[in-house]
Amino acid sequence: MRRLIFGIVLCGLVSCQTKTETVDTDKQLRYCAEQIDRALQLLQQDDGSYNYQMEPRNILSVSNDSTQQGMGWNCRQASPEEWCSGFWPGILWMDYAYTKDERIRRQAEGYTEALAILTQRPAYDHDLGFLVLSSYGKGYEQTHNPSYKQMMLDAADSLATLFNPTVGTILSWPRHVKDYGGHNTIMDNMINLELLFWAAQNGGSPQLHDIAVRHAETTMQNHFRPDGSCYHVAVYDTITGKLIKGLTHQGYADESMWSRGQSWAIYGYTMVYRFTKDPRFLDFAQKVTDIYLKRLHETSDDWVPLWDMDAPKDAQTPKDASAACVVASALLELCEYVAPEKAQDYRAAAEHMLYDLSTERYQSREKNVAFLLHSTGHYPAGSEIDASIIYADYYYIEALLRLKKG
Repeated sequence: MRRLIFGIVLCGLVSCQTKTETVDTDKQLRYCAEQIDRALQLLQQDDGSYNYQMEPRNILSVSNDSTQQGMGWNCRQASPEEWCSGFWPGILWMDYAYTKDERIRRQAEGYTEALAILTQRPAYDHDLGFLVLSSYGKGYEQTHNPSYKQMMLDAADSLATLFNPTVGTILSWPRHVKDYGGHNTIMDNMINLELLFWAAQNGGSPQLHDIAVRHAETTMQNHFRPDGSCYHVAVYDTITGKLIKGLTHQGYADESMWSRGQSWAIYGYTMVYRFTKDPRFLDFAQKVTDIYLKRLHETSDDWVPLWDMDAPKDAQTPKDASAACVVASALLELCEYVAPEKAQDYRAAAEHMLYDLSTERYQSREKNVAFLLHSTGHYPAGSEIDASIIYADYYYIEALLRLKKG
């Protein structure tokens, strides 16, 4: 159980009140385990088997689809094109890490191994890292299964083929080069660098490390505004490598702070520092974190952001719980690397986020079988607005496990 001090945590300043609350990590992890059990009951077929090829993706809110209230996950066919396919097996692996329930392990293996197709064809796009890290990566942490390790090494080699050395980044969406008028790299891509770093340390080519560092450096140089807020998409000239423009794809506007995009930056640069121990990346991780916390304080009524911090601030503007989950998990790692005073602030901020996420306002509880409500996927496209989304649950349980670990 962790102690939570209510106050304002912002860029190194903590103003504490006398009231205290707690984030009971065991209670919340038991809640997650209960929701997983409910979900598995609904995913089980009439003959008692599971269609492991169908991976949970979302549960739409009652405002979007009244048939989903109280129901199970909407599932999609596991494929390289479906970027969320790895999060459900990752959730199962993390639940197994906590419960040691062999029944959960068997399901985790089934849903993980359904993704073997991922390295049987060239990389579809940058999301290969998300897909493999969350499934085979979490599974390898628990089992050290050599076939899981090989899958990750093969996936890292495949992902590296999307790197353009002239530009200095991995191409995010090969299918959209013409649409954007050049080599496109999105902020989400920072998360995929972990696969390259890991592979370089575990038998893969050392060049994978160099590619990841170069991508992080180029992104740091071109993908951010002076205050540390990020563009969602950076477009580069494929021939010269020069930056053409920064813009948004899923945010409110090109110059706005899309909350989940900023969360990827926080998580990504924290992870890059873990592998490189380069102080440039630690300084930058703090910079992108501090602007997020500042804007969060200015725009939100709690520790869960609006889907975009520059979107209209009214009752109809949805939140994005998934961004809060990503940031909370990242801060619980970042606080291990920074000076003690900053570490205390970052840990307290993460605890505030997890406390709010664990309240009735955000937990799904009896409403459906997900952990959380109120995430926003792709607002401009009208997709997954105010919904339960699988990656919110993934980073929520990861953050709880990190908090429990201390």
